[in-house]
Amino acid sequence: MFEHLFSPITINKTEIKNRIAYPSLGLLYSYDGKLNDKYINFFRERARGGAGIVTVGPVGFDMVGSGPVALQLGTDDPISEFKKLTDIIKKEGARAWIQLFHAGAYSYSKMMGGPDPVAPSPVMSNYNKTVPREMTIDDIRETQEGFIKAAARAKEAGFDGVEIIASAGYLITQFLSPVTNKRTDQYGGSFENRTRFPRELIETMRKRLGPDYPISIRMAGNDFVPGSNTDAETPAIARVYEAAGINLINVTGGWHESKVPQLPMELPRAAYAYLALNIKRSVSIPVIASNRISNPFIAEQLIRDGSCDMVNLGRVLIADPFWPAKAMEGNTDEIRPCVACSQGCTDQLFSGKPVYCLANPRAGYEGERNIKPAAKPKNIMVVGAGPAGLEAAVRAAEAGHHVELYEKSDTIGGQLWIAGMPPHKQELWELAHYYDAMLDKYDIDVYLEREATINLIKEKKPDHVIVAEGAEPLKPPIEGIDDPAVYSAWRILKDDPAVGESIAVIGGGAVGLETAMFLAAKGTLTPEALYFLFIYEAESVERLRELCTRGNKKVMVFEMLPKLGQDVGKSTRWVLLGSVERYGVQVLPGAKVLSVKNGEVRYEKDGKPGSMKFDTVVNAVGSRSVRKVADALEKSGIPHTVIGDGKKIAQIDKAIHDGFLAVMNL
Repeated sequence: MFEHLFSPITINKTEIKNRIAYPSLGLLYSYDGKLNDKYINFFRERARGGAGIVTVGPVGFDMVGSGPVALQLGTDDPISEFKKLTDIIKKEGARAWIQLFHAGAYSYSKMMGGPDPVAPSPVMSNYNKTVPREMTIDDIRETQEGFIKAAARAKEAGFDGVEIIASAGYLITQFLSPVTNKRTDQYGGSFENRTRFPRELIETMRKRLGPDYPISIRMAGNDFVPGSNTDAETPAIARVYEAAGINLINVTGGWHESKVPQLPMELPRAAYAYLALNIKRSVSIPVIASNRISNPFIAEQLIRDGSCDMVNLGRVLIADPFWPAKAMEGNTDEIRPCVACSQGCTDQLFSGKPVYCLANPRAGYEGERNIKPAAKPKNIMVVGAGPAGLEAAVRAAEAGHHVELYEKSDTIGGQLWIAGMPPHKQELWELAHYYDAMLDKYDIDVYLEREATINLIKEKKPDHVIVAEGAEPLKPPIEGIDDPAVYSAWRILKDDPAVGESIAVIGGGAVGLETAMFLAAKGTLTPEALYFLFIYEAESVERLRELCTRGNKKVMVFEMLPKLGQDVGKSTRWVLLGSVERYGVQVLPGAKVLSVKNGEVRYEKDGKPGSMKFDTVVNAVGSRSVRKVADALEKSGIPHTVIGDGKKIAQIDKAIHDGFLAVMNL
């Protein structure tokens, strides 16, 4: 089915069993730069799952370039520990790669009590708002030597290949970019001078490691930073890398500070594959494509069509490390999807916390969270088929219990269907499709349109009940909020009823903003219409942009707090707020709504009253737990566990993890 994806490929003289690579991603499983069991268990699982290459990293070689947030290989001391890890990765059937890292101006070393970051020039970083110290020639030589010595140690530790990071806005990209490289010596100015640092580094590393050892480089296909390198310049950079001795080019998107989203749902699947193709056309060595290559069909097509030679599955393999094995066996429906939420990965890193996964409760907990076969299988009744209940039902069946799942509506998925309705959020529906496949796999008895009352539970006499009743919209103490003409955000997103032209959304958290986006997008161009009009030059680019972002609704968001989107993750909040502005949604922060009676929104802001008239009012202030069954079970003495929103209102990740832990702790 996926003959190209699972065909071998040779990098230099090293054969890789398939075209799948797990790339370097920050994990923050230690704060001392050292490997530990958490790292080892994580990488073992990714190798066991069937990837051809498993890349460990980022790995630094000094505190200035990476600080304690990255693993360290700046001395010989860690070699033995890395050797244990490479042995494990290779024993599981993958090739062990390492990414060597230097952040340059992006380093947080000063903020963590260390020295000033260093960079080609003292240009303030838009990423960490720090002005780095300009590197002297001695600094340059020392840094190049640091990379090379770390590479030699990596080879000694048993790594099959070394990758140099030259993407994302880190040190090497800072040398390459005229925006950050203002030097007037041999390392700045002309293209030849700006590429001198990586060229010298690669050439010397090649000599030290020998002609047959694989060296790869991760590069930006387009910096997506005004004034910096675009995909018009990057092919020439790639040719410099190849000539210097690189065997494999790993192409990704832009810098961390780019205003073009690099990872979240807004980025269409495989949207940056064109960047890999652009590089592939310019070199004769293999090229890897990256970013949102989420399913095997896309991966197979990219390789089959010649857009790339390999694919990176980063967050995809955090969500399901056995993606390769399942694809090879033809069990694609059983792949636990990465929904590009960024909650457990990028948001965590930006907050200085270890990585986990919304969809995979075991990611980062491989040594701690395991579902063991039940010694004495039980009859388990699960109430509610939202994400919490679905995870619990599947995991209980996996453990060997007999499971009955009850859902009062006519479909599984719960709030997933609501959460996936705003623009670019449809990836969340993949979770419902996954659980549907898993219910079939384990032949779980599912009862739809069947409310699990306390009387039914007593009649069924289960050994244990897992209660996942979910939530319902919260009605705040606002005059007129009970008026039938006031819609809940849930109703808007679930039923898409007819609404007026002017709409007030009460609540500026994630739900309110996404509901506002859903409404503001009405009447805008579809992607297909945009493609047609653009190809035939039917409208100007400016007019097309307007037609994509200006629909037939006027939406205004009222938020009591001084800032909107406070419950949205750091890595995606800027994307959502940017979209709100782009689509012309008006916002009024710091406004306490007092009444919505008869479509008139009366509010108080800065101690002053105000009012506006709207055709439609939407209540998006939040939700509250439903505990009808849970409260009845508390009184009955029947063994049970309450999970998900019924336990505490939270996001989808908490619901799924609750479901897993409820079964693990039975």
